[in-house]
Amino acid sequence: MAELHVERKKSSPLLWIIILIAILLLLFFLYRNYNNKQDIATTNKDSVTTSQTVTPATTIATTTPADWKGIDYNSPKTTYEEITNKDIDVRNSDKYAIYSLGQNIVFDNDKSTIRAGADANLKQIAASIQKRFGNSEVRIYGFTDNTGDKDYNKNLSEERAQAVKNWLIKDGNMNESKISLEPMGEAKPVATNSTEKGKQENRRVEIVVSRTN
Repeated sequence: MAELHVERKKSSPLLWIIILIAILLLLFFLYRNYNNKQDIATTNKDSVTTSQTVTPATTIATTTPADWKGIDYNSPKTTYEEITNKDIDVRNSDKYAIYSLGQNIVFDNDKSTIRAGADANLKQIAASIQKRFGNSEVRIYGFTDNTGDKDYNKNLSEERAQAVKNWLIKDGNMNESKISLEPMGEAKPVATNSTEKGKQENRRVEIVVSRTN
């Protein structure tokens, strides 16, 4: 009896290539989909972090420094009910309030130590500033007449302005960081220096409060 030989049909290589390509495409799409999800999650996380930590510039409070230029020492006089001492002159403008004291009220002649009798005036000024202007910036100006040496007058006006500043901080309970001083010496006279009356008016201390901050 003759043997029957049946030869198995060989698989086509093309079929395996197609299957391999299909598997590779499937893996590629799965991998891309996974990366897209990761990118979205990262973006959302960054957005949340940014919204929590970044403060818009418009919400940051700023304080504008006082502008001490252009002070008019001859601004119109005004009255405050808490200022009852006649030794104190108060003047007002749109930008400033000016409390003025004659040098002879605050200091002895050619001295920079505050007289005991000046306390009542300075107390009224300190209380008025705190009542009306809160924590506004204050600058103390010292003035002299033109008698004597110009440099000496400048130094004397600085010592007097510093003495008033020290008093306002220690006895007037005012904020030291808000008080500055400017020694003017014989500059910016409000009256003529050719008469004794005018010289007396020029010897003064001006406590100026900024109304703009």
